[in-house]
Amino acid sequence: MADKTSGSLYYPLTKMNFLVTVDSVSGVAAFNEVTGVEATVDVIEFRQGNSNSLAPVKIPGLVKHGNVTLKFGYTRNNAFKDWLKKCVTERRGEDARSNVTIELINIQEGSPQTLVETTIDSSLTWQLTNAWVCKYTAPDLNASTSEVAIESVEIAYEELVIPN
Repeated sequence: MADKTSGSLYYPLTKMNFLVTVDSVSGVAAFNEVTGVEATVDVIEFRQGNSNSLAPVKIPGLVKHGNVTLKFGYTRNNAFKDWLKKCVTERRGEDARSNVTIELINIQEGSPQTLVETTIDSSLTWQLTNAWVCKYTAPDLNASTSEVAIESVEIAYEELVIPN
């Protein structure tokens, strides 16, 4: 794919640079994987009794969203962990729902990979409305391996907003 005016090539954006922001969390938590952002619409089949066609009419039903899974290396950052604990503790007093934004970051060519020098394309943003942690998985502990301890958090949400 080439630009006719400048002669430069347009390459697809890679999936390796993204930013996840939780509204109620003041600190930054780094994730190495985000999966499960999806929305499906139920199909309702309907046929009137006096219809000449034997095929039913299909109409859209409820919109359903799957849970999003975030995976991250174990860190000592407490801001995200505090929100996680609010969601999964047995004695939660307040509603821990928050909005979560997932942004695909376009790293400019030749720039260092820092958040200060990146551009965020608003068309590559997914917003999860009224999200809360519904499952937490601690890292596997095995003294005979030298792997990074990876935690997993599953987030349920009510609405997926895709701007633009």
